[in-house]
Amino acid sequence: MSNQEHVYNHQQDTPIDYPAKTIVSLVPSVTESLFDLQLHDRLVGRTEYCIYPENLVDSVEIIGGTKNPDVDRIIALKPELVIANYEENRKADVEKLREADIPVWITFPKTVQDVFNLLWNIMYLFDQTDMAPRIRLIERTYDWVNGMALQDEESAPKVFVPIWHEPLMTFNAETYMHDLLRTCGGLNVFAERERKFPLQADLGEVDPLSDDDERVVGLDKRYPRITLEEVESHQPDIILLPSEPFPFTQEHIKLFADLDVPAVKNNRIHLVDGSYMSWHGTRVAYALRDIPELISPAE
Repeated sequence: MSNQEHVYNHQQDTPIDYPAKTIVSLVPSVTESLFDLQLHDRLVGRTEYCIYPENLVDSVEIIGGTKNPDVDRIIALKPELVIANYEENRKADVEKLREADIPVWITFPKTVQDVFNLLWNIMYLFDQTDMAPRIRLIERTYDWVNGMALQDEESAPKVFVPIWHEPLMTFNAETYMHDLLRTCGGLNVFAERERKFPLQADLGEVDPLSDDDERVVGLDKRYPRITLEEVESHQPDIILLPSEPFPFTQEHIKLFADLDVPAVKNNRIHLVDGSYMSWHGTRVAYALRDIPELISPAE
């Protein structure tokens, strides 16, 4: 989850103005979205983490992982466009592709609304709008879910969502996951918590460096390391344990079972499909369907 703001410039606008006939996707959520938008016939390459839609995606060649794609193989495929993500993919890979005169579209949705903008941009770029009714339907679901969240804002439950274990990590208000949580009616208990540097400072072991320290300027503060004591002090009503990026399972529920928090007292620690929390694209439909029920206020 490292910040790449100081490493390479991201561009949410497409670098081409014509409907590319061959695409390599380095973003699992985008790969799935291309299938859902009837554009999968243009896919000539994907990462090993592009696993949806199950079975159907098997027809597309794997060109490595998100962090270690086979760039030479991608160049040999001569795609008219490579789609990457600001957080998921590396600067060196993007630069090498661009040096080979391959256009790279770097996406970076930070809100649910950004996801819809991305989906519309994909359809317009490829001049394929057959699935527009499906996106409009998801947008209407978003409007309804978000409207309910705003209506019940004062009674919204406080929610804690870790994204990693050892060290325990979460996210703040500057992330897509935060906006999705807010949309679905939950209050992120660590919305205002910034990552502190050096890393020991996040755990309260040393004093943090000042914001104007040259060793801090430009570093990503959106994904802080936290302690169980901090979780307890924020008194979450609900704890959601996602299956990715760290694979939380039933066994990890025990890690939080001794905390003196409402989530434990009311038996509201839930496992959740991590792709619903962090994947940008058409998978947002599943998130809007399932997450609100998990974090709805207790009756």
